[in-house]
Amino acid sequence: MKKRILIAEDESIIRMDLKMTLEDHGYEVVAEAGDGDRAIELAFQHRPDLLLMDIKMPKINGLKASQIIGSQLDLPILIITAYSQREFIEQAQQDNIVGYLVKPISEVNLIPAVEVALHQADKAKRLKTDIRRAKEQVEKRKLVERAKGMLMDAEQLSEQDAFKKMRDDSMSRQMTMESVAKEIIESYK
Repeated sequence: MKKRILIAEDESIIRMDLKMTLEDHGYEVVAEAGDGDRAIELAFQHRPDLLLMDIKMPKINGLKASQIIGSQLDLPILIITAYSQREFIEQAQQDNIVGYLVKPISEVNLIPAVEVALHQADKAKRLKTDIRRAKEQVEKRKLVERAKGMLMDAEQLSEQDAFKKMRDDSMSRQMTMESVAKEIIESYK
C-alpha cells in the first residue's frame, strides 16, 4: 500500500516539484496546502502517513501548525525550510517532528529523509502501542490482585487458594480473570 503524504508549502513551484518527486517514487500525495491553516484542516481530513511542512507560511507558520497537528493527531512531520538557524532547529524539536530538511531540496536528499521519517514514525507508533498494552496488563493485574486480597480477607483463604478459586471460577464460567475480579470487588464493596 502506498504511503500517503500531505505537502504544506507556500511556494507552488516547490510544492509541485515535491509532489512530482514523491509520486515518481511511489508515494501518494493526498493533499497540498499553501498555508498553515489549510495544512491543519487537510491533516484532519486526510490523516496522512507523513506531512512535509514548510516553516515560513502565511497565516499560521509551519512550527505552530506542527504543534497543533502533533498534539491532536500525532502525525509525523518532516520539516522543509530555507532556514537553518539555531532558533528554528530548536523550535522544531517537537515529538512529532521526525526530520528537518534545508532547501534547496533535491531528490537525493528528499527520498531518504522521507523513508527514514516514515520508518521512525512506524517505530514510534509500535512503541506507543506496546506501552499502552503494558499499562493495560498492569491495570488488569492490579484488579486481579485486589480481588484476590478481598477473597483472602473475606473467606480466610491463602493467597494460593484465593487465586485458585478465581481461576476455577474463570474457567468454569468462561470469563476472563478481570471479569471475575470485577465481580468479586463489586460483591465485597
